[in-house]
Amino acid sequence: MVYCRMWKCSHRSLSDHTGNVPAMPLLIAIACACLANLYPLSVSADPDRPGKHTDVFRLFTQHIQRQIELDKTAFAQASGCTNWFYHQDKQPAAPPIAQPIRLDLVLQSPNKEECLRAYPRGLDSVRQDFQRTQASLSVSLTFYEYALVGDRDDDGRYSRAELQDIFPALALTFDPSRSPVAQAASLAGRFDDWYRLRNLEHLMTGMAQLYDKGYRVSPADRAELDRVTR
Repeated sequence: MVYCRMWKCSHRSLSDHTGNVPAMPLLIAIACACLANLYPLSVSADPDRPGKHTDVFRLFTQHIQRQIELDKTAFAQASGCTNWFYHQDKQPAAPPIAQPIRLDLVLQSPNKEECLRAYPRGLDSVRQDFQRTQASLSVSLTFYEYALVGDRDDDGRYSRAELQDIFPALALTFDPSRSPVAQAASLAGRFDDWYRLRNLEHLMTGMAQLYDKGYRVSPADRAELDRVTR
């Protein structure tokens, strides 16, 4: 009866000439009220419930993956053109620089026109670009490894405890009151900053901090790293 009186007061224009409310709208109003009680809009705030931090892991790793794909393309071109220019000069190709992550890339060699268009100054410019693109790819892959290692139990999400370890290792402050999207943005921003500087040293220091707390590269992490380098 409470819902009936409230509905009459706020919807007088729907009454008929006798002043009575039609039965069907009244039934709809009561049904809506019942559904509201059965399915409340608010969700209990469990700070560590499954799925709460899923977006942090997903958004962070997807951000890095997008850069990895760009780096793979750039490195493939620089590597292929380096080999092409060395072949033209009848010189052996330059050996790759050692990197923390093995780069198992299936490279499609660029053609002559692509190499001459991309590197009109020839061997010197392509050699510099080869080193630059390899270093960039190494940073993005190592950061991706860091993101995977931070998911300690490989459940595809960051728990609060994991976030409390991941943030300080990247010289960031973890604020549990911030939304998952905001937390992911902070991690992505750190990636962008250190990527631009090719700051592999600080990244490896952060990785060492996780290792000191028992984090390790799991078989699942290794499989995912192998997948993104193909």
